Amino acid sequence: MADSDIPHRPPLLLPDAIHQAVKPGAALLRLETTRSREGRLDGAWWPRTRDIETELPALISVLTGHLGPITRVGVDASAWNGLPTRLVIDDQVVHLDSDPVGDDTVLITRGHNDHFALLVVPPDTTADAAREAMARAVRADNITEAAQILIAATAEPE
Repeated sequence: MADSDIPHRPPLLLPDAIHQAVKPGAALLRLETTRSREGRLDGAWWPRTRDIETELPALISVLTGHLGPITRVGVDASAWNGLPTRLVIDDQVVHLDSDPVGDDTVLITRGHNDHFALLVVPPDTTADAAREAMARAVRADNITEAAQILIAATAEPE
């Protein structure tokens, strides 16, 4: 059977090597690459600021390209500088919900009931600590809560 005869199915999740910026100077994103989605978190996001209207469009654009249309985003309003109820991103309305999920998590919804939980690495985190936290978050066997991952990754060496 020739390669051209095999139906091509686009990946539902980002490749494991997604360490580059969504666009120059934008947030970094990493998602779990297994189909099982058994870990506590589905990925990690490292925004550069606490301005949701600046940071969210790049995240939603890249996620939409790999996961399909994103309909809702749940964030802790106290963790961001202002929180609109919706944003228009790439000609799609994305509703924002203020959920008490904690400032270390963002909930992404595609379709009606498919949710992705992403660790939010604080913007002022060092690059080494951010990489460590993001790597822990995307492990398929991760059962650690987002807050604990951040504490472990940013702890001062003894």
